[in-house]
Amino acid sequence: MTKTSEAIVEALANERVLGALLNSIRRDWGAYDLIAHHQQGEFHHDVMVRVLNAKPRLPGQYLVISTNCNGGVKEVLCFDAPVDPSALWHFRCPENPEFSGAIPQLLACARTEHWFEPCELLAPDARSELKPEFRARQTGGGWCKRLS
Repeated sequence: MTKTSEAIVEALANERVLGALLNSIRRDWGAYDLIAHHQQGEFHHDVMVRVLNAKPRLPGQYLVISTNCNGGVKEVLCFDAPVDPSALWHFRCPENPEFSGAIPQLLACARTEHWFEPCELLAPDARSELKPEFRARQTGGGWCKRLS
């Protein structure tokens, strides 16, 4: 019995930790290319990888692995084309005028218990571990360390 591609994406998400998930990709597909890393706010990271030889087991060759600040996997999204971070955040928070663009067709999605509504990270009163004098607002919302 073979797993469906959605079940495989779910199994990757169920690794629960970025390092273990990437090790699973390496074990099951041989390799991956790191395409991009985008941090939105202090507590959300999107790591995009291209899985070599992804098909037919995965529906697409691009995975967006969303993690918290500790590398805990929140969500795994599967596409057949790269995803622009602004378009991804526009998809997540369409009412936010600072994000724009369209994502490719979403082929599979799996979420873990680490997932929560990502738009909450963008609010002006979003939680931060940085003192106000040491942080700056990112485009779209969320806090990052002030550069100067």
